[in-house]
Amino acid sequence: MQITPQSSKNYIIKILSEDIDWETEFSPIEKAILRGINKRVADGLTLEEILDFIFNETIKIMPLDRLDVAFLEDDGSRLVLYYIKTTYPEIHLVSGYSSDIKGGSVEEVLSTGFPSIINNMENHYKSNPKSESALLLLKEGIQSSMATPLRVHNRNVGILMFRSKLIEAYSIHHIKLLLSFRNRLAQAVEKAYQIEKLKASINAYMEMLSFITHELKNPLASIITLGKTIAAGYFGEINETNKEMVNRIVKKTEYLHNIALEYLNLSRFETGTFTIKTHEVAFVEEIIKSSLEFVETILREKKMTVTMHNNIGNLTIICDPELLKIVMNNLLGNAVKYGYENGKIVITLDADENILHVSVLNEGYGFPDSEKIKLFRKFSRVNTPELMEQSGHGIGLYVTWKIIQLHSGHIWARSEYKKWAEFIFEIPKRGDLCIIKPSDMFNK
Repeated sequence: MQITPQSSKNYIIKILSEDIDWETEFSPIEKAILRGINKRVADGLTLEEILDFIFNETIKIMPLDRLDVAFLEDDGSRLVLYYIKTTYPEIHLVSGYSSDIKGGSVEEVLSTGFPSIINNMENHYKSNPKSESALLLLKEGIQSSMATPLRVHNRNVGILMFRSKLIEAYSIHHIKLLLSFRNRLAQAVEKAYQIEKLKASINAYMEMLSFITHELKNPLASIITLGKTIAAGYFGEINETNKEMVNRIVKKTEYLHNIALEYLNLSRFETGTFTIKTHEVAFVEEIIKSSLEFVETILREKKMTVTMHNNIGNLTIICDPELLKIVMNNLLGNAVKYGYENGKIVITLDADENILHVSVLNEGYGFPDSEKIKLFRKFSRVNTPELMEQSGHGIGLYVTWKIIQLHSGHIWARSEYKKWAEFIFEIPKRGDLCIIKPSDMFNK
């Protein structure tokens, strides 16, 4: 027997328009399982957890060898198979399979909003020889299929499909079981699906950002090196006017290069593609001095002085030196960038038995207490007239915070507005790393 939306239309309309009488329609076992499903769906689990639970419970009360969920995409013109759960290993109709709605077997299901049952897949395929999905299901041994639209606020969002290897597996009673949790499931499924799509979109965006910034980084670095070489006269004498123009080009290119580095670091952290390599490091020699060289040019331009109070001597710590160089480059770069001309920068290094303490203080604009909460947050900038005049994207301190977190450390800041600002961090000396998963990156 094959029940189509058309042949069962009147009966399904009656079911959809009235509350199902749980006391007479379902057995005690069915009622217990359906209540459990409705409760679990309402708990707001992830999409995969919800659907795994549906599969494991409904298999107890109806024939079920395969459960599918497909979602509408491209303005509802395409159906894409998202979730598959089977009782068998060999799958031919795989996740990601897509089909056009128009002219397909699901078009009537979506247009009417009524469930459909196919109880003989071979006969269905003979009547629809262009149905690739039916052929693939037959290869898996599937003989019966029950499908229902997932609708939210009278809007189709996808289709839920139960499959069985038995012929004549499904009946109107199974449709009633399905309808008893369909609407609640649709809302939970769409919400979870949209969240997962958003996360996937963010990851795709970050991967694209990583590719673009990586491709820009090296050519920009080459332009900077070449410009400095020309300005220094290595290719022949250059008059002061042309030298000034070349230096302007170098400065603007350095600005673009720094932006590329910031976004490259951000994308690596957000997508979890970075790798952490720790070893024993002489902190002052390998990290502090390298970062001072990084800001040397702009230090000279602003006629600023750096004083270092080194209370740790030649202390070695276990860390990722490349990541901690990013931290010091960001902190020293900001100290110079937001510091007063002819001002002072003070680096203080201390350590106790287990912890390294680092402070970077500069004479400069600082920030009021009301703006302090914006520090270390992604794309967030301190909103003061002096600082907003400076170029920035709210990335450097966020990446700095991430790196300190990865080293199981802590970073904070304090300031006296228009006088000074100080950034302090502490990390374990022996490299007690805190491994953060990519999914945790969304929580800050």
